[in-house]
Amino acid sequence: MKNIFLTAAIASAALVSCGTVQSLVQNTFPYTANVLISTGVPADKEVSSTATASNVQTWFGGNNNAQIKDVRISDAKVSVVSPSGGNLSALKSIKVYISSNGTGEKLVASRTNISSSSSSLNLDLNDTGFLDEVVKSSGLTVRTVYELKNQTTSDMNLKIAMNFSSVPAK
Repeated sequence: MKNIFLTAAIASAALVSCGTVQSLVQNTFPYTANVLISTGVPADKEVSSTATASNVQTWFGGNNNAQIKDVRISDAKVSVVSPSGGNLSALKSIKVYISSNGTGEKLVASRTNISSSSSSLNLDLNDTGFLDEVVKSSGLTVRTVYELKNQTTSDMNLKIAMNFSSVPAK
C-alpha cells in the first residue's frame, strides 16, 4: 500500500512540475537581434539599424505562436558582445522598435541619458498593448535607433534581447 501511495505521489509531482515547466516555456519566449555600430558612425546623430530577430522556436524548426495570445513585452536588454569586450558608455540613447516584416512598427523599449559603463543594460519598456499580430508573424523585424555620445574607436556589436509573455490561446 505504501508503494502505491508513494508511486502516486511521485507521479502527481512529476505531472505538476512538467505542467509548470511547459507553462513557463510556452508563455515566456525570447527574441534576439544583433546591431553593429561601425567606427564611422557620427556622435550626436540618431542612426537606425534593422535586423530580423530570431527566437528559440525557429532554431528548432517550429513555430507555435498560433497557440498564444495577449502577447506583451516583459523584458528588454542591450549587451555588448564584441570579441574585444567593451561597455555601453559610448551610447547616449537607444530605442527598439518591432514590426511584422517591416510594417506595423511599434516602440517596445528605450533608454535615454545612458550613463552606464557596464557591458549590459536593462531597457525601459514601452507598454504598447498587445503585440500578437507582430510576434505571430513569420518575420519579426527589429529596428534599433541609437545615438552616440562620442564616435567609437572600434566597431561595437550589440545584442538586443527581448522577452515576451503571453497566455495560451484555448
